[in-house]
Amino acid sequence: MEYHYPIDLDWTNDEMVTVVTFFNAVESFYEQQVERSYLLEQYNKFKKIVPGKAEEKKIFKEFEKGSGYNSYKAVKHAQDNPDKKYLSGNSK
Repeated sequence: MEYHYPIDLDWTNDEMVTVVTFFNAVESFYEQQVERSYLLEQYNKFKKIVPGKAEEKKIFKEFEKGSGYNSYKAVKHAQDNPDKKYLSGNSK
C-alpha cells in the first residue's frame, strides 16, 4: 500500500529518505514482520533528524492519520521485547 509520509521541505533529500525508510519499517511491523534491530536502527536514524519529542509526536500523528499505523506503539513494542528477533503488529 502507498501512504502519505509527513515530510518537512526543509529536510535534505537524504533526510527525507531516512524518514520514509523509518515509516516503511513501521509499515512492515503492521503488514508483515520486521526485524527488531532494523526497526530500532531506523528509529535512531529518524531521531537524528527529528530529535524533539513534540515534533516527533506531530509527525507520528500525521503518519497515523494517513496510514492507521501507530509508530510509537511499534517502536515501544520493539524496545519492550529485546528477546524477539522478529516483530509483528498482528501478533502482539
